[in-house]
Amino acid sequence: MSTTPISPSAPAPADTRLPLLHAWLAGLNLVLPASARPASSDASFRRYFRVDTLAGGAHGATLIVMDAPPERENVAAFVKVAALLKAAGVNVPEIVAQDLEQGFLLLSDLGETTYLQALDHDNAAVLYAEALESLVKIQRHSQPDVLPEFDRAFMLREMMLFPEWYIGKHLGATLSEAQTAQLNGVFEAILGNAMAQQQVFMHRDYHSRNLMRTDEGNPGILDFQDAVYGPVTYDLASLLRDAYIQWDEELVLDWVIRYWQRAKTAGLPVNPDIDAFYRDFEFMALQRHLKILGLFARLNYRDGKAHLMKDLPTVLDYVRKTANRYKDLKPLVRLLDALEDKTPQVGYTF
Repeated sequence: MSTTPISPSAPAPADTRLPLLHAWLAGLNLVLPASARPASSDASFRRYFRVDTLAGGAHGATLIVMDAPPERENVAAFVKVAALLKAAGVNVPEIVAQDLEQGFLLLSDLGETTYLQALDHDNAAVLYAEALESLVKIQRHSQPDVLPEFDRAFMLREMMLFPEWYIGKHLGATLSEAQTAQLNGVFEAILGNAMAQQQVFMHRDYHSRNLMRTDEGNPGILDFQDAVYGPVTYDLASLLRDAYIQWDEELVLDWVIRYWQRAKTAGLPVNPDIDAFYRDFEFMALQRHLKILGLFARLNYRDGKAHLMKDLPTVLDYVRKTANRYKDLKPLVRLLDALEDKTPQVGYTF
């Protein structure tokens, strides 16, 4: 099928959903549709607007509108998980109005300050303690057969983004049979560790861009519609090995230990040995980071979303340091050295 190139002066495609959204908002008689302005960016097909409420409204001065095309996004999952998290006692947006057929939600506004914007060395201890306490509440509320399972196939599918998009597309490399076997061996080591961990409710993106600093009930928690049932260390790794903000290893270790102690007290199924638990945490973080390398590359090359490429060095630093610490993971460092022509780094093996 042939296509006609679009000239630089061609008009942008019409936003067919915006009139539908404005009409829906007008029918609610709760907000001023004309006040809608972008509230945040998203790596998915969702978008968010902040709108002013009508005078005398019961939901504050502003609300948030989610526009999630139903053919692309599962709005019903957001509604379901919001109810689960609210029941767990954590701070999530209230759903003020919904139209699942059109993919529109009207939500309470948790503010404009993310953890990523707020965190510094003076407040990090307090903010992370509050985030970890909310994580424990979510995990204590876990039940099997409620959310989709983050199973072996799911994890492997995520990690396969790494050879396809990071190695193949970003680095422009093709792995030899021997290199493919080495990478598959690393994947198997990660999967073996993750599958042996106990399962809990898992946010999947519990990090500084999805946590809001709030005056009450800190943190506000967003972007939870992809929640699953999976390994107990996953959200901890997402929070403390964050792709967008990096902390000294000593601080991270301290926060991991504090979580581990709190989780044990709460009766959560964490590994009873702290060294083994930290290993679980590191293997889970590596699974996530391999996915992220591939995902960020895909967002850039396929979807034209280049802004996340600046975070690749942080993620690669995590990958190299973690893989260097464990014998089963060291082939990954050698593979990266060969692909990127880097001098091998000294590490230690647990």
